[in-house]
Amino acid sequence: MDPKMDSGFLTQDETFEDEFDILKELLPEEMVGLMDQMAWHMGHPLSQSLFTSYYIDRLLWPEPKKLQEASFDRQARATGNGMLHVVFRAYCLALIKCCDHVHRRIRAEQYYEEEDFVSNLYNRNLLTNFETDQIEVLLHDAMKFTEQQPRLDEALRRAILARLTLRQQILRAMELELILEKDNCIQLWKNCMGLLPEIHQTQRLGTPVKEAFSVKMQRKLTSSVPPRPMVEITFEDAHEFLSNLCRDAADVYHVLDYHGCSNLLTFTYVFQSRKPQPAIYIRCLLQSLIFHDMRVLGTITITTLIFDDLAELVLPAATLLDPANANVEPPQDPRFQMAKEMGGFVLRVGDPFLDIFRALCMNRSRTRRMLCHLVLDWESVQLEAENLDVELRKYTGEKPLTDGNPSGPEIWSFPLSSWAYYYKLRQMEWIVQLGFELGIYQNDELSPMYWQLSHIVGAKIQHVERIRTFVTRRSRQRRRWSANQTHSFKQCFSFLEFTLTEASATQWFAISLSKLYTALLHFNLVPSRPQRLPYSTAELRHALRLRPFMQLSIPEVPSYAELTAATSNVSVINKHEGELPAEEQSLRVLDMADEASKVARKEWESLSKMDAQAARCVDCEDWWRKSVKNVIRACIICSIAISTMKKGTMNAQDKPVKHVLHAEMPEDGKTYHDFWVVPKLTTEGLLK
Repeated sequence: MDPKMDSGFLTQDETFEDEFDILKELLPEEMVGLMDQMAWHMGHPLSQSLFTSYYIDRLLWPEPKKLQEASFDRQARATGNGMLHVVFRAYCLALIKCCDHVHRRIRAEQYYEEEDFVSNLYNRNLLTNFETDQIEVLLHDAMKFTEQQPRLDEALRRAILARLTLRQQILRAMELELILEKDNCIQLWKNCMGLLPEIHQTQRLGTPVKEAFSVKMQRKLTSSVPPRPMVEITFEDAHEFLSNLCRDAADVYHVLDYHGCSNLLTFTYVFQSRKPQPAIYIRCLLQSLIFHDMRVLGTITITTLIFDDLAELVLPAATLLDPANANVEPPQDPRFQMAKEMGGFVLRVGDPFLDIFRALCMNRSRTRRMLCHLVLDWESVQLEAENLDVELRKYTGEKPLTDGNPSGPEIWSFPLSSWAYYYKLRQMEWIVQLGFELGIYQNDELSPMYWQLSHIVGAKIQHVERIRTFVTRRSRQRRRWSANQTHSFKQCFSFLEFTLTEASATQWFAISLSKLYTALLHFNLVPSRPQRLPYSTAELRHALRLRPFMQLSIPEVPSYAELTAATSNVSVINKHEGELPAEEQSLRVLDMADEASKVARKEWESLSKMDAQAARCVDCEDWWRKSVKNVIRACIICSIAISTMKKGTMNAQDKPVKHVLHAEMPEDGKTYHDFWVVPKLTTEGLLK
């Protein structure tokens, strides 16, 4: 037998369990230390954290049928020792019940086992059959008992009461049935944040009791995995994590304020982009708030959500989206057929649409992976929506757009297909951007991948401009619209304008960085991979990076030859100005990069001046503006890098540029914005 593989293996003179008397009287200092040692909510396996405690094991095994049975002294032999049997028992039971709420919340949503969270309970029950109110009564009695101890030092009294109160507030906030009580939950989590500073200050009063935890407790658990060491978390790390958890939990409930589908998507996207990323419990809580019991945000149907989004993007004040259509009974009435066809459309796109929100609630690596699969589903949605658009024309009476020539081509709006194509493009954009954030691309791939990003965003700009053309045409078909219809058109035009501004800013910055890295590669200033890679070629890497898009019909994925030509030094120059001497090519590329960077900065600054309603960031304005400001800072750093490189290139004279300039790539997580990797250029012996 191997002790590394078999938890039941005993060495010579080793006992099955360590000898620890859990009924011995606890000093107040030891109780504070134990409370701090057990404050874990990071998602680690319970076998390596909570279940290593002798106290927790005694409370949970054998499984209590009544709450009175969940006691440290199952045989009721001990008397007195109220600090242990009243105070510490109540704290431990509340902690276990909190873990039960966390476990049930996460298991009810989509997550990845062993990656985000370990759900194995090892044949233990986390007091699931007992009500939260029963635990709260015990906590109240524990606080009352602590207050009545005359010999207890006042500082230790406050420390114990603060920890009991924190556990009580967290227990109430995590109550599953209170999920939609926004104001109450926000206040509870804010109360928790208010208690954390005092807990941090009184941590020094506690005395750790390491012998109260043992990895040997794993021998009593039902598990098929080898023994694993205990997870040791410092108090500072635990305090920081719990602070972030409380802050994120208080903020996440603002999602319940519905301001439109696009605002909901912005909230989800920006909230999940926070650093550090919210914990798995918060991400699953957000999933529950967005869609729970067949309702979005607790009150909105999926049909209403999709219709609101269609109205904001492609169909403002459209008969297709009129809720009154559902009340029409005669089958020969066009409105009856509209309601029927649109109902089928909602059934088809409901899951893919909600899957976008679910994907954004994953960890960042899983978000990208899920989007790579989801974009293929939206390809099918787009094709089916195109057929439905053709079918609906005979009910809506839509007329094609022509250029005045009777023999010219007819251009139809395809509103549902356009809506699906917009979301497909948006997912493609996120996939490429997350590749930069996750450090997937190598240094020599940054130029082509930023060009690919500009290519996708360029297709998005063309598509949104096409949508705006048809919306403008519809808005002029009547001389007068009702107040609600006029408001619908204003909302649509506002959203289209915001989308175009954001896309333009993204495209110009991507162009600037693509050209900057093109020049850096030309002078061999960017550290690249070894030249000899036995199983890798540039063409194979291109196919790997763009594999998620290869099965899409539109936009067309550029071939390796096209991408190489678009990002080569000579090709970029010759495309614009014809033949240039070799020594001037890189300088011209840098000029183009500088111009693009200035335009990008101007566009991002214009974006930052929009109000929250126009930017669709109500209730998440601070986070969104912080992200935009970070992009503006990245634009400034990019302009400085380009200027430094131009100066170094011009003054290098006969020296190799790499002897004059040094490029340093930022470390992961050290950029101003994760999507924009801007190199730092410094001069070494620059000639003046």
